[in-house]
Amino acid sequence: MVLETTTLVDRVPLPSVRQACDKHRAIDWLALFQGTCLVLIKTASFAASTLLLVLGLPLFVFLAVAGWDLTALFAQLGNLADHYRTADPIARRFFAQDLQIAFLIAAGGLALLRLPAFLRRLDRRLSEGSSRHG
Repeated sequence: MVLETTTLVDRVPLPSVRQACDKHRAIDWLALFQGTCLVLIKTASFAASTLLLVLGLPLFVFLAVAGWDLTALFAQLGNLADHYRTADPIARRFFAQDLQIAFLIAAGGLALLRLPAFLRRLDRRLSEGSSRHG
């Protein structure tokens, strides 16, 4: 009985003569640098906008609960601060830990929701640049 295995290396096509000639092509360093800068700038803006959306969400919720009244909002925040100040240290720690977990879940979930559209936009921008240079 023969055991046949197919690995990822087995699925890679063998290089042809044309592929070998293409390997020795000169690298367009300017296009590579421009593409790298574009990816870094777009990724940083995606991360920053996601974090700003997640950080602005609690403010939006508190304002909606307060009926869009800033006086009621600050009264609620003062009440929350009073409860936090008088709580036991272990309760404070659990509250802070819950806030951190909620922030990470909200940021990760929003990033996952926005990621496909971001990747499509990035791919479109990179293909525009390669058609100009190629």
